[in-house]
Amino acid sequence: MGSYASQHCVIAIDGPAASGKSSVARKLARQLGFVYVNSGAIYRAITWHFLQTKIRPEESERIAESLDSAVLTCVVREGEARIVVDDVDPALHLRDDRVNESVSRVSKLPRVREIVSQRLHDCAEGRDVVIEGRDIGSVVFPDTPYKFYIDASPEVRLQRRAAQGERDEITVRDRDDVSRAVSPLVKAKDAHVIDTSYVTVEQVVTEIITRLEQVGLPISDVQITDRALGE
Repeated sequence: MGSYASQHCVIAIDGPAASGKSSVARKLARQLGFVYVNSGAIYRAITWHFLQTKIRPEESERIAESLDSAVLTCVVREGEARIVVDDVDPALHLRDDRVNESVSRVSKLPRVREIVSQRLHDCAEGRDVVIEGRDIGSVVFPDTPYKFYIDASPEVRLQRRAAQGERDEITVRDRDDVSRAVSPLVKAKDAHVIDTSYVTVEQVVTEIITRLEQVGLPISDVQITDRALGE
């Protein structure tokens, strides 16, 4: 990764549900040759694990005990980070209805957020990464100079959620994210804000790359390599 061969780089992309941050972060990571990390997938993997062990989301003490004994490992496959729980990859179950219904409550728990933060740092250890979530730039990696906040109007986000077949209510998710006692959704003071309501993913990625170059990330060599590969 040129000048970042020995010093890993973290690009933080935060934003509310259905803002488009996942699509943007994934495409950006591919274009730069970075590893894509979805922090929400880690919360969903943990939630799925608890549901499998018959622990209810409201049983916070049992969740903390179970989480402390579980083995959560970060693995990278095809340029994307995944969390394996006790040697099981729950990727196929992360969007199950039961997970959708429970993940918000599980993600509020302080011990869960602490563990996820630790695993995100594990995923970034020695790697150049694009990490998306709700508190990446504000809490998990506050020192990274590469912070973006992706947003869109509530109406547009609701339409996107419906198109994805998701049943969770945007206004409820927003309220939970903003009012959460631990690591609530906020815009980091030094984050570059982008409204994705009426622009394409490609346009947002282009704006981010332009911004990264402005703040000193040397990515021109990476882009040339991508073009040479026909990507």
